[in-house]
Amino acid sequence: EARARAERRRARLRHEAAIAGAVADGARQLLAHIEVSLARSQRERDAAEAAKAVRERELADARGTGRDLKAELDKLTDSVHRGEVLGAEKRLRIEQLEARALDELGVEPEGLVAEYGPLQPVPPSLPAEGEELPEDPGHPRNQPRPFHRAEQEKRLKAAERAYQQLGKVNPLALEEFAALEERHKFLSEQLEDLKKTRVDLLRVVKEVDERVEQVFTEAFRDTAREFEGVFSRLFPGGEGRLVLTDPDDMLATGVDVEARPPGKKVKRLSLLSGGERSLTAVALLVAIFKARPSPFYVMDEVEAALDDTNLQRLIGIMRELQESSQLVVITHQKRTMEVADALYGVSMQGDGVSKVISQRLR
Repeated sequence: EARARAERRRARLRHEAAIAGAVADGARQLLAHIEVSLARSQRERDAAEAAKAVRERELADARGTGRDLKAELDKLTDSVHRGEVLGAEKRLRIEQLEARALDELGVEPEGLVAEYGPLQPVPPSLPAEGEELPEDPGHPRNQPRPFHRAEQEKRLKAAERAYQQLGKVNPLALEEFAALEERHKFLSEQLEDLKKTRVDLLRVVKEVDERVEQVFTEAFRDTAREFEGVFSRLFPGGEGRLVLTDPDDMLATGVDVEARPPGKKVKRLSLLSGGERSLTAVALLVAIFKARPSPFYVMDEVEAALDDTNLQRLIGIMRELQESSQLVVITHQKRTMEVADALYGVSMQGDGVSKVISQRLR
C-alpha cells in the first residue's frame, strides 16, 4: 500500500512534470510568438512614425504653400481692388475732363481727341530759363514732335509741380491786377514827368553853373586887377595879388590873397603885422567895391589899426569911392571924420538914455 501510494505519487509527479513541461513549452512558444509580434509591431510603429513625419512635413509644406497662396491671393485681390478704384477714378476724371471741355471750350470729347490726341504732333515746348531758341524755323528744336506718352507725362508732372508752386488761386487777382496796372500806369507817368523834370533841372543847373562860372570869372578877374592897383597904392613898392586855388574848377575853387609889403618877403598873411593885415583886408574890400560898384557902402572901423601914413592913403581911396557911392563909416579917427559930409554921434546922457547928435559939414 505504501508502495502503491509512492507509485501514485510518482505517477502524479510525472504527470505534473509533464504538464509543467508542456506549460513551459507553451510558454516558450508563446514568448517566441510575443517577441515576433513585438518586433513586427516595432517595425510597424517605426514605419508609421516615419510615415507620420513625412505626412507632417507634407502638411507643413502644404500649409506654407497655402499661406503663400493666400498672401498672393490677398495681393491680387488688393491689386484688383486698387485697379478697380483707379479705373473708377480714371473714368470719373475722364468724365470730368469731358464735361469741362464741353463747358469751357464747347468741344466734344471726340473732337478734342481728334485735334489734340496722341495721333497729333506735339508743338515745340517753351524755352527754359536762359535758353535761346534757334532763329531758323526749320531747326528740329522749332519743329513739332511725335507724341510719346512717357515724355508727355513727364512734361505734365513738371507742369503740375510748377502749378502747385503757384499756390492757391486768388479770385480777386483780376481786380488787383487792374488796380496795380492803373497804379503802375500812374507811377510810370509820374516817373516820366520826373525824368523830364530832372532833365530840365539839370539843364537849368548847367545854365546856372555856366552863368555862375562866367560871373565869378569876370568878377574875379576884375577884382584881381583892382586889388593889384589898390594894394600898390596902400603899400607903395609892395606887391599883392589874388590867386585861385583850383583854376580848373571855377565853381569849387578858393581864393588866396598874396601880399608882399615893401621890403618884406612873406608868403602867409599870418606873418604880417596887425596893421598890414588890416590894410590888406581893406585893399581886398576896396578892390571888390571898385570891381562891382554899389551905390552904398558900410565900413566899421576898418582903419582902427592904421597909422597916420596908411590912414592918409586909405582916405584918398575913400574920396574916390565917395564920388560915385555913398559911404557910411563907423570910426573913431579924427582925420576920417574930417573928410565926411555929415557926422552922426551917439552920446549917453545922465539918465542913461542915448542921444544921437548930427552935424553936416558940407
